[in-house]
Amino acid sequence: MGNKKGSHRVFLAGGILVTFVIVILSLCLGNIHFLPTQLPGILGGSGGNVNRSILLYARLPRTLAALSAGAALAVSGAVLQNVLANRLASPGIIGVNAGAGLGVTLCCAAGILSGPAVSVSAFAGSLVSVLCIFVFSRWISASRTTVILSGVALNSILNAVCESVTVLDTDLAMLSIDFRVGGFSAISFSRLLPAAALIGVGLVVLFTLCNELDVLTLGDETARGIGLNVGRYRMVFLVLSALLAGAAVSFAGLLGFVGLIVPHFVRRFTGNESGKLLPVCAVAGGGFVTLCDLVSRLMFAPYELPVGILMSVAGGPVFLLLLVQGRGSGPKRAGGRL
Repeated sequence: MGNKKGSHRVFLAGGILVTFVIVILSLCLGNIHFLPTQLPGILGGSGGNVNRSILLYARLPRTLAALSAGAALAVSGAVLQNVLANRLASPGIIGVNAGAGLGVTLCCAAGILSGPAVSVSAFAGSLVSVLCIFVFSRWISASRTTVILSGVALNSILNAVCESVTVLDTDLAMLSIDFRVGGFSAISFSRLLPAAALIGVGLVVLFTLCNELDVLTLGDETARGIGLNVGRYRMVFLVLSALLAGAAVSFAGLLGFVGLIVPHFVRRFTGNESGKLLPVCAVAGGGFVTLCDLVSRLMFAPYELPVGILMSVAGGPVFLLLLVQGRGSGPKRAGGRL
């Protein structure tokens, strides 16, 4: 047991170090390169107004946005996988991201393009989506595979509604393209900060409820025998996962597969214990998305590939691999149904 605790700490410390290096590279590299030793001086104003503006108003918010979105989506995916007892569950696959996207689209159609209202709309859309999946699955006593398939169907429906709104409101056409692909090229602090605050609150609350999440994954009967209010806590975790996914989508767009790839990778090193899994997912998710964003900026420089395209190319084969290997049964729960 002690070796497992030690390996978990080493893995977490290594993840923090690697993520820190990726953050520095993200701040330094681009069409104009900086040395890491130049960053303090540029921020202090000694590197010129142009360099300071590039760093402070373009790369810094972009890097913080990638970190926030990656952490939120990875932790949201891990929580959904535990609550739904299915390793194939993730915000992008079961329609949570699509619901958030519909909320943002409707908010923008109403003329609100930034601020807390966008984040709240995204959260509302993601919450409605996850509740639809949950209620439908409980109603028909769905198997774990049916949960995923119903989520895929809901994802398709919500995307179709988004497309319809965009067609009816031509002013949203360009905004919709960037949003649906996903990326951070147009990020600003005014768009980021309200959502980042929601993400911070959601992560802190989830980290304090790790024990309850572990008990919930044991199965309803066992959890009730221990004294856990299963219905209440399941709803709390679904709301928190929707909050994280919705807040991330509100400024990052429809980034796919983060909530699938990162938790699956991290579980190999930490196991299923939430107290270990969720913090490492937050670190690994933030580092992964920041790295993908950096690669997308540099791969075809001076042109930029939207990071959502790169992540979809990487995530699609992983999803197929999990299907082929039959690993969607994931955290074990009595009865095999939701």
